[in-house]
Amino acid sequence: MAFLLTYIAMEPLLPVGKKPGRPPKWTKRQLIDGIRWRTRTGAPWRDVPVRYGEWETVYGLFRRWQRHGTWAQILKNLQARADSKGLITWKVSVDSTIARAHQHAAGACKRGICR
Repeated sequence: MAFLLTYIAMEPLLPVGKKPGRPPKWTKRQLIDGIRWRTRTGAPWRDVPVRYGEWETVYGLFRRWQRHGTWAQILKNLQARADSKGLITWKVSVDSTIARAHQHAAGACKRGICR
């Protein structure tokens, strides 16, 4: 169900482009679901299940949109929509009461020569 809701929210933001020639074998939805599967699992591109399309096609769409800034534009628009509906809390809390440094960052001896 989350896939469907996410795709429906993204659909108006997707680039519209009809290429002349043969119709695509895989739908944009399948390819985007393949990209989402890969980024969610962290698996190699070659392990993307075939139900999402051939891995080369899924990767090709991902890289093409990455080079053209499409993913950044989609993220920006989704964040703007969510923020206008009050769904995003922009509070950040950082706790830095303990910050440990590596021993070499504290001036420890290096190869027998102390600084």
